[in-house]
Amino acid sequence: MPWTKNNYPNSWKNLKTEEREKAIEIGNALLKEGYSEDRAIPIATAKAEEWYEKHKK
Repeated sequence: MPWTKNNYPNSWKNLKTEEREKAIEIGNALLKEGYSEDRAIPIATAKAEEWYEKHKK
């Protein structure tokens, strides 16, 4: 099931808003590629945090 701004894994609730939105984007792309939720969540979390560090103002 795709994640949205209102429906996402509990582990993302403490991410900054921009990080969470990026995690949702990345996570949904991973799910579409066939990754399980168990694999997509930590990958999306790490990639979103990495993205945020590079793009924060």
